[in-house]
Amino acid sequence: MIRVVTIEREYGSGAAGIAQRVAVKLGWTLWDQSLTDEIARRLECQKAHVERHEERRDPLHYRLFKAFLRGSFEGSLNAPRMGIADAESIRQMTERLVRGAAADGQAVIVGRGSAYYLRDRPDAFHVFIYAPFEEKVSRLQQEGKSPDDAAELAETVDRDRSAFIKEHFGIEWPDRHVFHLMINSTIGEEAAAEIIDQALAAVRNGQTSSPDDRSGGG
Repeated sequence: MIRVVTIEREYGSGAAGIAQRVAVKLGWTLWDQSLTDEIARRLECQKAHVERHEERRDPLHYRLFKAFLRGSFEGSLNAPRMGIADAESIRQMTERLVRGAAADGQAVIVGRGSAYYLRDRPDAFHVFIYAPFEEKVSRLQQEGKSPDDAAELAETVDRDRSAFIKEHFGIEWPDRHVFHLMINSTIGEEAAAEIIDQALAAVRNGQTSSPDDRSGGG
């Protein structure tokens, strides 16, 4: 029985809207912006700060600074307080919340490494949403980004996500073997959500298997 759906995505692919439709169809809790809100609340920092650091590595200069702090007595005392909302602290809190949401069940979780944290759970169904570069840029422009900003974000955000997944899970993002279903969002949000709903119904009826059970065919 599937109790949690994760939706990993390329930036600008429209996955947020698809996830919301899936959550409504299932009557489940959507963990997207609400996950960011909860991280910010628990770490007692601004939501905007969490958004800038989640699914990213700390910059090299900051990682070196933390290493320096850990090497001194005074730094070892102050490092936990100073680093409470750094990228690693956010990652740890994210993992805790994602695993908690999965344990509670009836959850649709968007990104934040959730597919990788939960990849060994037999009750989790993993989806990846992607789109052509031009489509992503166009969608970001519709959200108010300038053409240059939209193009830069479509390139850099996914590059940061790839580095994050590589560092923490040792795999090349997105790693198609993790996912049960990969969808090109150009078919539209409702169509994509309907395909996910149908795939979940097929799993409930025993018509499909986990990603690791599938054999490769030509």
